Amino acid sequence: MTTTSKQDGRVDVIVVGGGHAGCESALAAARMGADTVLISGNLERIASMPCNPSIGGTAKGIVVREIDALGGVMARIADETHIQIKMLNESKGPAVRALRAQSDKHLYSRRMKETLFSTPGLEVVGERVESLVLEGDDVVGVNLESGRVISGRTVVLATGTYLRSKILIGSKTTWLTADGDEPTATLSPQLERLGFSLIRLKTGTPPRLFGDSIDYAKTTRQDGDPRRRHFQLVGGMAYDVAGQVPCHLTYTTAETHRIILDNLQASSMYSGVVEGVGPRYCPSIEDKIVRFKDKPRHQIFLEPESRESDEIYVQGFSTSMPEILQEAMIRSVPGLEKARFSKYGYAIEYDAIDARDLWPSLESKHVGNLFFAGQINGTSGYEEAAGQGLIAGINAYCRLTGEQPLVFPPETAVGALLRYITTADPQHFQPMNV
Repeated sequence: MTTTSKQDGRVDVIVVGGGHAGCESALAAARMGADTVLISGNLERIASMPCNPSIGGTAKGIVVREIDALGGVMARIADETHIQIKMLNESKGPAVRALRAQSDKHLYSRRMKETLFSTPGLEVVGERVESLVLEGDDVVGVNLESGRVISGRTVVLATGTYLRSKILIGSKTTWLTADGDEPTATLSPQLERLGFSLIRLKTGTPPRLFGDSIDYAKTTRQDGDPRRRHFQLVGGMAYDVAGQVPCHLTYTTAETHRIILDNLQASSMYSGVVEGVGPRYCPSIEDKIVRFKDKPRHQIFLEPESRESDEIYVQGFSTSMPEILQEAMIRSVPGLEKARFSKYGYAIEYDAIDARDLWPSLESKHVGNLFFAGQINGTSGYEEAAGQGLIAGINAYCRLTGEQPLVFPPETAVGALLRYITTADPQHFQPMNV
């Protein structure tokens, strides 16, 4: 049962963005009884994994378990779609143990879409949002690119890295998102006019390689755990433990380091092409070699992205070097001497808000009934986004019903995250796994 009859033509909750924050937000609101609309500019990109297709890991695995405890879906879908799962640091103390799943990125997205489309009270719209509609100091809907207006009582902005984003490789810049779509150019100026402080952030990703071009004999095999694991507190899908897909470990070499140090000015990160700050991005291989010159080598994990493709994610090798240098760098790594690229690494720059403009409920201090969740708040990681989305969706519902907002205590992982991002200087805070 929804909270309104839509007699006035307004929905209860509008969620803008179909990433991990937007999905959890829309599902939370709809399941609580709100008449909800999720708007995504590209339905094929719902719950996509443009960076590493993994869920959990140090600190982030705890967030996934809390999402599950609150009724979110990330844990269930991670359990259903992983191709490998293991407990990290199991030989160490319990404080640093962390469950991490290597997800099948195509299957994860499909399962999330199935969940969204089968949830009562939730409509999914495939259009781009041009701007917010306001009456006085309150948001009352959104304008779509097609000219259509959707009126709503509350709005959750979960736009990820889509605000004025551009891809950088060497000296080349292209106005694109991480998924290759057009960025959103009109929301940022409106948010600035409404009093929000915008910051320019950067992140990066490594190349993807074709698995059949890798010589795994020169690497160390990394298998999943030999016992069944799951994020869900209750249940968890049964799977063939022996059928997990292996990852592999290799290392950079002195030649890798030489190529990078000799060509630092060719990197977007070091040439001045990148304008944004990046304390929260996964450090590039250039950054690691500059900052840790005493280390003779760095770990590189070769991680399959899906059972449906032969693409391998080169974890630990984020770079924004020109393509020709990326090829030289990669082929200096044992096992990758003949590697073929399916996609080159890149840096991405985008707008985010200063989350100190939000209450701990993730509602705006400037505009009534407007909530923010995910990377637009300056955070990184699918798990952090999903946790924020869940809280924003719950609190959008509470705003409708007049209930007190859900504010988590800082002793919890999600509570610590929300307190941190709404009180700390975004130029300096770090991701949860650092």
